[in-house]
Amino acid sequence: MKRTVSTSKAPAAIGPYNQAIEAGNTLYIAGQLGIDPVTGKLAEGIVEQTLQCLKNLGAILEAAGYKYSDVVKSTCLLKEITDFKAMNEVYSTIYTDSFPARVTYAVKDLPMGALVEIDAIAAK
Repeated sequence: MKRTVSTSKAPAAIGPYNQAIEAGNTLYIAGQLGIDPVTGKLAEGIVEQTLQCLKNLGAILEAAGYKYSDVVKSTCLLKEITDFKAMNEVYSTIYTDSFPARVTYAVKDLPMGALVEIDAIAAK
């Protein structure tokens, strides 16, 4: 069974996709930018954007009945690979143990001029 998950505590999708889809006991969360869901504006700087991305992921996890500890895989997209260390430092404040598998790529551009985008897969 497939269920669409959405919450106003995370930014609405900026394209033809959902914030998340749950299939069985697995939650697939779309890539989140560092957009404040209240203002609709992108946070300034890599540290702030990374934190907001992770807050947005957390809001979606919570709306679906999951926790950060349920995340088994994430993908981090960076506009600049030189931001890897700063992104990683923020990431490690959210995922403090039982780390998910992860891949990080540097990409040419991200939507809205974002510096980072993070998605996640969670399982129960």
